[in-house]
Amino acid sequence: MNAPFRQVVVLGSTGSIGVNTLDVIGRHPANFGVFALTASTNVAVMLEQCLRHRPKFAVMVSESHALELQMRLRTADVSTQVLSGAAALETMAAHPDADTVMAAIVGAAGLPSCMAAAGAGKRLLLANKEALVVGGQLFMDAVHDGGATLLPIDSEHSAIFQSLPESRALWASSVDKIILTASGGPFRTRSPSTLCDVSPEEACAHPNWVMGRKISVDSATMMNKALEVIEARYLFGMAPDRIDVVIHPQSVIHSMVQFVDHSVVAQLGTPDMRGPIAYGLSWPQRVVSGAAAIDFSQLAGLSFESIQSNNHQARFPGLQLAWDAMAGPQGTTAVLNAANEIAVAAFLSRQIRFDHIHQVNQETMAASQFAAPVSIGDLLEIDHSARRIAEQAARRLAH
Repeated sequence: MNAPFRQVVVLGSTGSIGVNTLDVIGRHPANFGVFALTASTNVAVMLEQCLRHRPKFAVMVSESHALELQMRLRTADVSTQVLSGAAALETMAAHPDADTVMAAIVGAAGLPSCMAAAGAGKRLLLANKEALVVGGQLFMDAVHDGGATLLPIDSEHSAIFQSLPESRALWASSVDKIILTASGGPFRTRSPSTLCDVSPEEACAHPNWVMGRKISVDSATMMNKALEVIEARYLFGMAPDRIDVVIHPQSVIHSMVQFVDHSVVAQLGTPDMRGPIAYGLSWPQRVVSGAAAIDFSQLAGLSFESIQSNNHQARFPGLQLAWDAMAGPQGTTAVLNAANEIAVAAFLSRQIRFDHIHQVNQETMAASQFAAPVSIGDLLEIDHSARRIAEQAARRLAH
């Protein structure tokens, strides 16, 4: 590959996206180096990653975990410098000796480091959809003003990006709509009346993808798709009424673009995040990702279901909240994201039922009041306020 050598910062290296990113990087040592790794508390995995990739820096958000990692690296005679604290994430994201940042921290906690990378003009590989859901236009303005290159890593948004015309100037005139595909998760055929009995273990058992617990629950409620709709609105500059969702259980077609002549371009691949990660790392070229090729002879068929059919609206009521939030004042999408993070955490800790997640989200959106945000500080205050409201709602519903 005739391309510049890239020094990569992986924010959230011990999560599934981070692990897959390092797998792809490890396949191409002549093209990519690991400049910094960051994690919250998982010392064991971080140690293993440092021993293999020898980054210049490693960041643990928790100071006690940073001290533990430092001692274990010293014992192993590894010279990686260990830092701690949330501010160190922003320092690494904007570091002048790194040119590429994989943003894989789950949730609104990833917004400040994403903003730092955007402001520093990095090649920003965005796997943290919440940065756009919370940051909205303020985040996109930071990307533009900083001269950053923003590349989507979510499989759906990567598919759309790959299917759109190369010239962004053509998007508005040639695209009729973008179509996000959704697997339907583990409860696609389950009776809506039984969802109150769903356990965290059932919700985390995704039929196609290997993901973290929070994202798995979002897939089961289809709140992940609601957040992706909001993300697509900002990434591609599409009006909300030009974004559709269709259920595609096989997860082979990752998303589609329908043009004004009603032709459709789709991107296909096996359900393996290394595909979009490799594309983001190497764009505009391509490299071997490690993902398996599609065996078309083994595909029994590709099927699609309307979100309006088969009781899906009752099964996935949270999806409509995406359009409701986008119709509200700027900052409403941040409220929805904050409420959902609190609700999912409460469900995973068995405080509320699965079907209460939607109720917490809905009540929080209805109860939140705020002024239009003009800074990241304003957005974080909206986020904090919404979390307090959601926590109160979850406590009322606790069983």
